[in-house]
Amino acid sequence: MQIDTLILGAGAAGMMCAAHCAGRTLVIDHARAPGEKIRISGGGRCNFTNLYAAPESFLSANPHFCKSALGRYTQWDFIALVEAHGIAWHEKTLGQLFCDTSAKDIVAMLRAEVTRAGADLWLQTSLVGLTHDGSAYQAELEREGKRHSVTARNIVLATGGKSIPKMGATGLAYDIARQFGLHVTQTRAGLVPFTFPEGRFADLAGVALPVRATAGGTAFDEAMLFTHRGLSGPAMLQISSYWQEGTPITVDLDPSGTLYDTLRAQRSQSGRHFLTTELARHLPARLIAALPHQTGAALTGNLADQSDAALSQLCNQLRHWQLTPGGTEGYRTAEVTLGGIDTDGISSKTMEARTQPGLYVIGEAVDVTGWLGGYNFQWAWASGAAAGRAITARTSGA
Repeated sequence: MQIDTLILGAGAAGMMCAAHCAGRTLVIDHARAPGEKIRISGGGRCNFTNLYAAPESFLSANPHFCKSALGRYTQWDFIALVEAHGIAWHEKTLGQLFCDTSAKDIVAMLRAEVTRAGADLWLQTSLVGLTHDGSAYQAELEREGKRHSVTARNIVLATGGKSIPKMGATGLAYDIARQFGLHVTQTRAGLVPFTFPEGRFADLAGVALPVRATAGGTAFDEAMLFTHRGLSGPAMLQISSYWQEGTPITVDLDPSGTLYDTLRAQRSQSGRHFLTTELARHLPARLIAALPHQTGAALTGNLADQSDAALSQLCNQLRHWQLTPGGTEGYRTAEVTLGGIDTDGISSKTMEARTQPGLYVIGEAVDVTGWLGGYNFQWAWASGAAAGRAITARTSGA
């Protein structure tokens, strides 16, 4: 079978690419259904983009690489597509946009766009072999127990990274990239919970509160959740992408910075109350009970017994709680893979490999990783559209 483009992966980036491709296009995926990571994202409602998506919200060895694609297919472009399909949406916090009903609406929308573009979709299909004969790619596919030979002018790597292997994630894109001479940077789990030894926070499991978390010189003001294994919640997931193994993270339990002044004011009105009682007006009671052991903070006596210096020392301890994780939960629960196919070998405008004509790399497979909150989907839409448009221009000019 001869086609113009073979897209490996029917996820967010792959389907977006197919929706922008002219010519005969085939999208394959080993899963039973397309867009499985879309379906489970955002608690089943898909945090499909972010109002504040900008290049500064992405990590890469080359922080400038993502600018071209993001600038040419913005969050407003995707919002317009969502609205054109009649999908109701709403904003939660920090610019995060979700479907009102179900993430399946986004999957259905993308499938409709793929169909409109005239692309074919083969599910439960595996890539058995891939070569290039100097003019075209020769792919061996296996579908329903049968082998199919496909000749394609273009190949698009849209198989993602290593995160969530139970959904079939593998390093296939990296293997193919290396096969054709592209470099792959070191990869690790990103947007992932931290683990601590010996069940350090087991007694606090389930406690959540707003914090400012810092790692690698970058801070996020979001919620933190104690778990039986360690620390999770948006704040921890965000800084996990900046954390280096063996280094501490800093947790500020008073992100607004108002606790000192508030406690001084309470002292004049409720001085006879226990210090722990007054602190419980601002922090979870279970956390307060654990603070002396966890932070070394002295929480004895009445509030009236605390001098300004003592209150200042206490608040300083609560604002600069340093913790060194034992590690992270790894790819098993990671939302993304940090690192990937080196951007030095890819055109930022077309997503095509510089030294291998017709080979395109998009989405999570590339060394571009966004913050939590819809940013990685926006990269999938933008990079997929960039590759699809480039293929269309190339096909139309053939």
